[in-house]
Amino acid sequence: MNWPDLLALDLRLVGLLLVGLGIAHGFFDRHFGWRRELSKVSLFTRQVFYVHHFFIALIVAMMGLLALLFPKSLIEGEVLSVSVDTGLAVFWLIRLYCQLFVYRVELWKGKPFETAVHVGFMVFWVYCSVSFGLAGLIAWQRLL
Repeated sequence: MNWPDLLALDLRLVGLLLVGLGIAHGFFDRHFGWRRELSKVSLFTRQVFYVHHFFIALIVAMMGLLALLFPKSLIEGEVLSVSVDTGLAVFWLIRLYCQLFVYRVELWKGKPFETAVHVGFMVFWVYCSVSFGLAGLIAWQRLL
């Protein structure tokens, strides 16, 4: 198996994981007790939160479907594939930055489950960034 074929397989795995994450967003409310917490804010804030949460889940799942269903298109030597791959790599790098520097340490430090989730997501964001970054590099190389 050659390098582009391996990367296409990798992109499918990234896609599957992202679709799973998008679906998992549907269960976050119960796990984090958002309904109870959000009952204390205004109706407007509560509805904006739920709409934004829905669209985050949707876009994550759609990113996943793109990688799962069209991995070879993401590594074709086209300007669009280079642009999409670069955008996705940057998106997940920014998400990694947020995981490292926006979430406060007291949310996870000293809590085994939360620490495991924190580290797991850091690894996942790196994995997404590297996978889409490599796809972009291969697409760029094919474009030249």
